[in-house]
Amino acid sequence: MNAEAAVLALAQVVAMVSLSPLLVGMMRQVRARLEGRAGAGALQPWRDLRKLLAKETLQAAGTSWVSVAGPTVLIVSSLLVCAMTPLLGTVTFTSVPDDLFVVVSVLLIGTVAVALVGLDAGTAFGGMGSSRHMTIAALVEPTVLVSVYALSIPVGSSVLSQIVAARLDDPASVASPVSLLALLALAVAVVAETGRLPVDNPNTHLELTMVHEAMVLESSGRDLAWLELGSWLRLGALLGLLSTLLMPWGIATELSAGGLLLASGALVAKIAITGALLAGVEVFLAKLRLFRIPELLAGSFVLAFLAVTASYLVVQA
Repeated sequence: MNAEAAVLALAQVVAMVSLSPLLVGMMRQVRARLEGRAGAGALQPWRDLRKLLAKETLQAAGTSWVSVAGPTVLIVSSLLVCAMTPLLGTVTFTSVPDDLFVVVSVLLIGTVAVALVGLDAGTAFGGMGSSRHMTIAALVEPTVLVSVYALSIPVGSSVLSQIVAARLDDPASVASPVSLLALLALAVAVVAETGRLPVDNPNTHLELTMVHEAMVLESSGRDLAWLELGSWLRLGALLGLLSTLLMPWGIATELSAGGLLLASGALVAKIAITGALLAGVEVFLAKLRLFRIPELLAGSFVLAFLAVTASYLVVQA
């Protein structure tokens, strides 16, 4: 079982490293087309990574080892999230299952690493971005936990693969009120966690609106490449988790070559559909004012809490 789980984890990491830059490029291309622009093409993120990896890393004056370790911690934590999240199959390690609380904790490690990178240079923009980033994270991480926890109550386990397997065995649970409330709350949390509109605008460098971009302004070369790839991997993994919980069909319950190929095709289709919908919706949204963002995230937490309450009521009934 551990050998099969290791093969599946490696396959998920390879798949997400390959798909995440393409996902970002596709989302940018969808936005460009809807806005009447030609766009740079879906392969542009790969070109950007190749260019950054070939450049020398420069450190701002006064920075410490944090600026060196931060990008590494982010990319490692993002790869771990991709390996632990049930994206292609439900086979897990017996000693280290893909528990909800473990996955969210690994996500939080990457969040803190990026914030420390923004603070280390001592610039006004970096400090501002890190402050906003941690404020959003303090509201997002509980929502992710509570929303998925609502789906785990009928299963009796917080292991993500067991939750997905249970939803695959009971298709009616996908359209239940509990599921819809939890997934809506999770969708808002994913948008905030990955810095998409209306919480953040990844395509702007305006001083008053930057969050993620403000934290990486002092990074360059390979460090910037790891920061960008790490954030893209988090986007791909979270969208993959959301789409898998919403559409669990196609995921492999047993490890085989045919099952992995089918699961890979299903994952590509799910992430492409989810990413295109998100990019399309972003065209018609404006960024919220900073002080309105907590209201949006508090609303998503309320939806997640209602899902937990309704889930307990359904189980007791």
